[in-house]
Amino acid sequence: MTIYLLTGGILLSGILAVWFSYRQPHPGFYILKPLTTILILLIPILGRGEISLYGKFILAGLGFSLLGDIFLMLPGDRFLAGLGAFLIAHLVYIIAFTAGQREFFWIPALPILGLAGGTVLLLYRYLGKMRIPVYLYVAVISGMAWMAWSRWMGEPRLESLLAAWGGVLFMISDLILALDRFKGKFKSARTLNLLTYYAAQWLIAISVLGFN
Repeated sequence: MTIYLLTGGILLSGILAVWFSYRQPHPGFYILKPLTTILILLIPILGRGEISLYGKFILAGLGFSLLGDIFLMLPGDRFLAGLGAFLIAHLVYIIAFTAGQREFFWIPALPILGLAGGTVLLLYRYLGKMRIPVYLYVAVISGMAWMAWSRWMGEPRLESLLAAWGGVLFMISDLILALDRFKGKFKSARTLNLLTYYAAQWLIAISVLGFN
């Protein structure tokens, strides 16, 4: 019951965060954007059983993601700080997804590398001095998504599948954010970015329950 209530709260908070994002500066956005991530973070904490090693790493990743959320919504340009926080989050997720895995599968890397390569080509002309940080970030998040799918191939359980789709949605969310920031603003970017981001984090957080 607790997880259902949290999921309902995440859905409501996330939708309101999107709505307020088009009305900035508004205190509702600065409250609800991090609150949604906090509610997602509570899923592993309040879920059933003792938190596994996998769950502890996912919790750490969610914590760094919350820090990234805060940096990205602060006044002024904190994009690089936010990028760094999310970079650490993805590195921690990679540790979680590879924990206990004896074999890595290359097949899921192909579409993920295709998406990453397409992103690099789309943004190449617009990055300027941010080229190296963005390329590094794309490489790490691609590795995260790949390791999530590789884990599912080695351990085909529902929990692994949820995390794998979470990794892909995270990539899509960040692609939308990058296109909006570097290539050109488009009105639906905030909606698409936040909804895919919250869905990704929710799927990754829910996956912890099956590994506890």
